[in-house]
Amino acid sequence: MDRFMKAAIDEARSGIQAHHGGPFGAVVVRDGEIIGRGHNCVLRENDSTWHGEIAAIRDAERNIGSYDLSGCEIYTTGEPCPMCLCACLWANIGHIFYGCTIEDNEKIGFRDRKFDALTGGREALSGYLSETDRDECLKLFGEYCESDGVRY
Repeated sequence: MDRFMKAAIDEARSGIQAHHGGPFGAVVVRDGEIIGRGHNCVLRENDSTWHGEIAAIRDAERNIGSYDLSGCEIYTTGEPCPMCLCACLWANIGHIFYGCTIEDNEKIGFRDRKFDALTGGREALSGYLSETDRDECLKLFGEYCESDGVRY
């Protein structure tokens, strides 16, 4: 497994165990180093926008003192929702590596595809997103579903 995806999975797992939100963790990487980390905290913060990618982007930007993440990549346990996808674009992140697909997200109760339909889909971003380590991320999703945490 890729070490950066492992870090994203570990981040998501810590959020699941703390009942912060869904099974989504992310790390922002620049020049082979993690500069930002985050996991879904929707439940903890009562904030529908506190997704793992958003948290990792905020952390990275604080850590480097800039809103510009040019030259960075993000590794995330689930294919980003449209909001997070746009946040990655706004932050100038060069590439997204994700584990579970939009279809996997849907199977555990998330509705990303509904919003993709409203925005015209992500087909125009061919080459920007790459699936990696899906099996490991599916295990994480399984842990989330089996946990006694709050689901939303």
